[in-house]
Amino acid sequence: MISTGIQTAAYLFAGILFILSLGGLSSQESAKRGVLYGIIGMAIAIASVVLGAEVKGHIYIIIALSIASVIGIIVASKVEMTAMPQLVAILHSFVGLAAVLVGFGSYLDPHAAELTGAERAIHLVEVFAGVFIGAITFTGSVIAWGKLEGRIMSKALAYKGRHSVNITLVIISIVLGILFVKSPGTEALIELSIMTGIALFIGVMLVMAIGGADMPVVVSMLNSYSGWAAAAAGFMLGNDLLIVTGALVGSSGAILSIIMCEAMNRKFLSVIFGGFGNSSSSGSTKIEGEVTSASHIEVANMLKEARSVVIVPGYGMAVAKAQYPIYEMVQKLKAAGKEVRFGIHPVAGRLPGHMNVLLAEASVPYDIVLEMDEINDDLPETDLVMVIGANDIVNPSALEDEGSPIYGMPVIEVWRAKKVIVMKRSMAAGYAGIENPLFYKENTDMLYGDAKASVDELNKEL
Repeated sequence: MISTGIQTAAYLFAGILFILSLGGLSSQESAKRGVLYGIIGMAIAIASVVLGAEVKGHIYIIIALSIASVIGIIVASKVEMTAMPQLVAILHSFVGLAAVLVGFGSYLDPHAAELTGAERAIHLVEVFAGVFIGAITFTGSVIAWGKLEGRIMSKALAYKGRHSVNITLVIISIVLGILFVKSPGTEALIELSIMTGIALFIGVMLVMAIGGADMPVVVSMLNSYSGWAAAAAGFMLGNDLLIVTGALVGSSGAILSIIMCEAMNRKFLSVIFGGFGNSSSSGSTKIEGEVTSASHIEVANMLKEARSVVIVPGYGMAVAKAQYPIYEMVQKLKAAGKEVRFGIHPVAGRLPGHMNVLLAEASVPYDIVLEMDEINDDLPETDLVMVIGANDIVNPSALEDEGSPIYGMPVIEVWRAKKVIVMKRSMAAGYAGIENPLFYKENTDMLYGDAKASVDELNKEL
């Protein structure tokens, strides 16, 4: 066992490591170091809690930790990078469920019944708020997982009056909260249970009403919810480290969500309450032009003739695991004296930074991976842009069609380049479910087929 002083010092050190971890994750170059700080910090946090003087039944806790660790290692090792957003979403649901269970356990704790006056009222507010946030996080994360996994349709399931229903349910929850705090002993368990059911339903309502185009923001926001749920659990358990850690996760997740909304020209509250992504329209402007395609030989010749090339990856690259042959192609082109760079949209893929991780996995140098704002100004002087498995993030409708559901969303303006090659399996719409006028432009050719197989063929020709 460790003393309270040592435990407090361990909490402080772990908290510092978590802050350093977030700082490290702010750039690709320092991301590995940031992850390492987080791992060490979590190991210290778990050890300091388990070895605390107030903790009993250590053998059961160690057995549970061991079993959970084995399950986590097995599950994570089998998950492909394409399924990482789903894994993140379902892990958020566990945090929410934990907050709900901790809330009920804390309310039924005999020691809590001994509290009186303001101390008891504060404790009950912590319990009620923690269960409410945790329940919304739990069902919201499960629905997000279902949408990302394809078990639930990605299209927004919205209906008129849903906001009124949600507001009414929140007001009912507040009334139940007042009754809950005023009730003596543990006689308000029914109010707590009813509120939990309402919060679980609100979580479903909120995420079901959000369309596929906004799912990256939803995953980020659920990350924030899980942080606040953890902080609430920290208050209920009287654990300072859990409060600090939850606040870090909650605030950083909220900040990231706001940044992503700005990148997508979305209003933060509108996304969270299902205000976007629910239109099935492909836009008000009729698409003109003819779709043309090119062969692998023709595209290879274009690459040979081009002096500057920009590659814009999307979710299709992740599915095909094409990042490895793509980097092989990049090495061939650079060896021939050509300038080759990558253009990354903030919400490409299904999770912030999804494409950056995939390219880093293939050992692509960080200095040729540029963000959207860095690459857009150079596109008019670019000879060839290769769009690999991306769709919505290169859709001109975002700038040209006021009737489009994605109008106003900043995109990578690939059509401004001299030539564009779009690699796709078919003409199917993207995750937002709308058509892309890019495919019909005169300077665009389609290269149909699996991304990895197509790049392998291009490498042979090169």
